[in-house]
Parts: sequence; C-alpha cells; structure tokens
Amino acid sequence: MMVPLRALIVEDNEDDCALLVRILRQGGFDVQHKRVDSAATLLQSIEAEPWDVVLSDYSMPGFSGTAALALLREKGVDTPFVFVSGTIGEEIAVNAMRDGAQDYIMKGNLKRLLPAIHRELQDAQTRRQHKNAEQRMRQLEKFEAIGRLAGGIAHDFNNVIGAIMGWAELGESEVPEGSRAARFFHQIRNHSERAAGLTRQLLAYARRQILEPRNIDLNQLIIETRGLLEKLVGEHIDMQIALAPSVRAIRADPSQIEQVFMNLCVNARDAMPRGGTLKIETANAELDEEYCRQHVYARPGSYVQLSVSDTGVGMDAQTKERIFEPFFTTKEVGKGTGLGLATALGVVNQHGGSIRVESELGQGTTFYVYMPVVKAEADNQAKLSDSPVAGGTETILVADDHEGIRDTTRELLEKLGYRVILARDGMDAVEKFETHPGDIALVLLDVVMPRLTGPDAYAQMSQGKSPVPVIFTSGHTDHTSWLGPLLSQGALLLQKPYGPKVLAHKIRELLDQHRMDQGQIDQSRN
Repeated sequence: MMVPLRALIVEDNEDDCALLVRILRQGGFDVQHKRVDSAATLLQSIEAEPWDVVLSDYSMPGFSGTAALALLREKGVDTPFVFVSGTIGEEIAVNAMRDGAQDYIMKGNLKRLLPAIHRELQDAQTRRQHKNAEQRMRQLEKFEAIGRLAGGIAHDFNNVIGAIMGWAELGESEVPEGSRAARFFHQIRNHSERAAGLTRQLLAYARRQILEPRNIDLNQLIIETRGLLEKLVGEHIDMQIALAPSVRAIRADPSQIEQVFMNLCVNARDAMPRGGTLKIETANAELDEEYCRQHVYARPGSYVQLSVSDTGVGMDAQTKERIFEPFFTTKEVGKGTGLGLATALGVVNQHGGSIRVESELGQGTTFYVYMPVVKAEADNQAKLSDSPVAGGTETILVADDHEGIRDTTRELLEKLGYRVILARDGMDAVEKFETHPGDIALVLLDVVMPRLTGPDAYAQMSQGKSPVPVIFTSGHTDHTSWLGPLLSQGALLLQKPYGPKVLAHKIRELLDQHRMDQGQIDQSRN
C-alpha cells in the first residue's frame, strides 16, 4: 500500500528534483510535490498548504538551503527538514542540524533517503502527539483553574440574587397590577433573572451546573426552537437547516443543550453583520482513536454531530486559541459578555461531549458539537406547568445560613398558609426538628451550611423514624455527589437562585406525592 507523502523540494535543478521524486515513489510513497527555488516561492508554498517533509539542496543561485531552513523555523514551521546535497561538508551539516535540520544526505548516497524519510515521518508524528498532549494538559489546567474561580463567584452571587428575586416577586404580587410599583418590581425581577442567567453561564463553563438529563431527540429540539431562532437571527441572514432523518437519541439536559445551540447561532449571526448564510446540520458520527488524538476533550465512540456554519468574517489562529475563554470577546464594549462560547464548552464537556471549530479569516466559521448517543428512544418532552401556585397548612422547616434567603422563603410560605420554622445552620435545624416531633411535614435544607451540612442534618433527622420529604438547595453544585442516594430515594434538589413560584410548586408537589405514597402504604397494611 502506497504511503501518501506531501514533499516540498527546495531545488534549482529540475532533473535532481525528478530523481528524488522517482526514488520516493519506488520506495512506496504516493508523492505529491512542489519544487521551489527562492524565498518568495518557499513562503508562498508553506502558507498555502501543509507539507510532510522539506527536502532541500544546500547551494543554489541566489538562495541557499540554510536560508530556507532559517525562514521556515522563523515562521514556526516544524516540518521535518532534510538536506540533500552534493556540496555540503561535515562542519556545515553539523551546524545545520544545530539550527533545526533533521538530517543531511549526500546526493552520491541516496540509498539513505528512504530510511531517513520513514524515520522523520515517525518522529514528526511522535512530536505532534506530545504537542497535542501538552496542549491538552495546559487547557485542562487553565479551564479547571478558571472554573473553580467562576464556580466560587457564582455561588456567592446566587444567594444575593436569590434574595433579590424573591423580594421582587413577592413585592409585585402585593401591589395593584399595572401600577408604577408593579412595573418597578417587574423590572427588578427581570434584571435579577438576567444576573441569575450570568451566574448559570459561569457554572456551566465551570461544569458545576446541575443537570436534569433526559433522552432527547436533537432534531426535535432544533425544530421546536426554530421560531425563536428566526427572530434572533433576523431577515438579513439566510438560515438553512439540514437535519439527518435518523439521528440517534442523546442523554442530555434539554435546556442546557438548547442554550448551547442558541449561543452558537447567535455567535454566527454576530459574525455576519452584513448578512450571509447560517447553516445548521445534524448527523450521526463515529469518532476513532486517531481523531481523538488530534482533538482536545474528544473520546472515541458514537455521537450525534451538530454543526453550525456561517459565512462571516472568520477568525485568525490567535483568536481561535482564546474563543472558549470566559469574558474573551471580539465584540465592541457592551455588545457581549464573552460567556457564550465558554458556556457552550462547559455544557458540552459536562455531558461527555466535545466541540471543535474550523475557521479562516474571510472564509467563515463552523462549530462541530459531538454529543454521545444512548441506546434508547427519546423521551416525550412534557412542558412545564404554568398552573397557579397552591399553598397549604403544613409545617415546613427551612434551614439556610443566608439571612436573605431565610426571610424571603418565610414570607412566601407564610403567605401561602404554611407554618414556617427557621434554622440558621444544620445543627440548629436538627435541634428544632427534634423539639417539634411529628409536626414538621417537609424540610428545606441548604446543602452547605456551618457546623453541619444539609445531608448530614437530614441523616440525623431520619434516624429511627420514617423520613420526612426533603428539598435540598445549593449553589455549590460540586457537592451534589453527596446527595446521590437521597435523590434516588425521592429527595429534590433546587439550584440557587430560584424564583418563589418554582419553590412553591416543588413544595406542593412533594407534599402531595408524599401524602399519596403514605395512603398507598396504609392501604397495603389494611
């Protein structure tokens, strides 16, 4: 089997060039070559396309092999460079090797050419693998460091934003509809929700977002968001959608994948301020070991591929290196947060997928998202209920170390008719639970609290008795692994910040479900 070889030959003699090509082909190489004999044609060639090897004469009229070598290395081109010359001496050859050449071969001893080419191709492959591994490690370390910082910032903000959201929503419900005060509360709530969205993006980048995965059909998700997407993209852009009819299901959080999709499309729109074409495609894909060695985060396996292409301004190599960094943006001040692509990367990685990008200045950009498939059919995607909030008369124990969260939660629940007992930390929650035996119908516990964590406090509450329903809340999503067994047994988890209506719905649903379960248990005993 012939081995493909792209050879750039720096040689002023056409016959000598033809001889080298003939030897390579006789040695089993399928050679594509180009002959250059000046600095200008050499530069043009290396900028136009990649090469596997450079074979260079040493001395030529008006140009030299050492000049060619220096030019390549100055440009950062690390393609194997082999001198093939009849005039090079040992001292010159040693200096050339010191300057970055891989080998030198005398034209009178060309039998060394084939072994040298084979060796250099193998060495180049090894260097590429080492370089990719080092790049992968640097990116992992950088993303992890920024992720820890982003996650910490998001957690601190979540408590404050949650309190603002709560008071705004409660205030809006207390004033006449359509009044100035109602409009003010509405604006406060809208802006606090935008702030919450930013913290969610930080958590998504940091891969600390709480996921609610389902088996989803990516095609269906794209179809359902098409109307909103058309409004976002605008009439000046031609949107083309080509969905493969047989894409497999993926296991993912629909809202998070929708965010990735929308971020990529908005990014494409912004790259085409004067209009252009946005193309969205899906397909099944298999990623092999060779592909994964070349691409950071990729893992071998079966995937669904989502590609988002634009005909916009494109990116240079330096910009491509930084596009997934949080807060990095090429847009004008005030036109973007620099979190869109960082969020997309975090979400996709958290789902076990990967992203790669292809782009050139003036030639547009294509993002490829790979999501691992599951051996199952897609679930039916039920819409969230917008039913009125129902209250009750049960007693609820609320434990949170943030005063603002405690106060807004008490105000909400008492307004709905519940009796509320507040605790400032986990130990305080256990003590108050034990002083009200049999009275507490549900506990609402922050996961991370002083003196005793929410899960540990709940474990003490549940000792020797039937456990009461529990809802955990958290801004520290890296601690959600503590809750695995509890969540599998029916506990709920809410990520901060959440709105009062969301909390009220969850409390009522859990109380009603618990009552039904207890009724079934009583019937089975009778």
